[in-house]
Amino acid sequence: MTVLDGATRLHLILGDPIAQVKSPGGVTRCFAARGRNAAMLPVHVTAAEFDDFVRGASLARNLDGLTITVPHKFAAARHCATLTERAQLLGAVNVMRRNPDRSWHGDMLDGAGMVAAIRACGGEPAGRHALLVGAGGAGTAIAQALLEAGVASLALHDADPARAEALLARLRPVSGGVPLRGLAAAEPEGCTLVVNATPAGMRPEDPLPVPPERLRADMFVADVITAPEVTPLLAAARALGCGTSTGVDMFGAQVELIADFLLGGA
Repeated sequence: MTVLDGATRLHLILGDPIAQVKSPGGVTRCFAARGRNAAMLPVHVTAAEFDDFVRGASLARNLDGLTITVPHKFAAARHCATLTERAQLLGAVNVMRRNPDRSWHGDMLDGAGMVAAIRACGGEPAGRHALLVGAGGAGTAIAQALLEAGVASLALHDADPARAEALLARLRPVSGGVPLRGLAAAEPEGCTLVVNATPAGMRPEDPLPVPPERLRADMFVADVITAPEVTPLLAAARALGCGTSTGVDMFGAQVELIADFLLGGA
């Protein structure tokens, strides 16, 4: 167990809302397992206050890292002096660590976490026709990672068609010829992998991101939401016999990746 004292190195996770995040305890335990006196703490920061908060917090000499959740992943990239190649392509980050000059270096691990979770739950993406709902920060990373994982095609729906098209335009030069298309509705016809990368499902009154009556038993359905762990979409998919992976699975797959990055790994 980490004992907080004056030598503890701090890492913050920033989001709005923040109560749903699972990262602080898991990443803190990773730090302890590696013999590091370090801890991750959640901080509730609104979009309007985000830039001011990051600028102010960056002055803290014992703040070594930031983890970023909804809705700040694009805004966070603007605070990074350097970015990994994938973060530069995507224009978004979900982890930031200090450079030697105390500026920020950013990466985006959501896509790697989602693909690892899908694979661990038996839904190998390679060769599948994928539908991705959501072109925000997480969706952007997941789209790139699905292409890298070898999906046969990728269909994308977002409530903002311009945002979806901007992501598709960014991905086409690196798609390796994989067919990409935008959808006016989240229609899974012809797909065998469905991924929800939107917040739809966090609240009981949310509409389902994909019409449940259009799901089929041969589909694998994944969700980024961690609370509730089994979203209404996943519950509908499981009732049909679909394979599924949860946001908690995705988080679990990311914990070691986040710790590696924050402690100075690749």
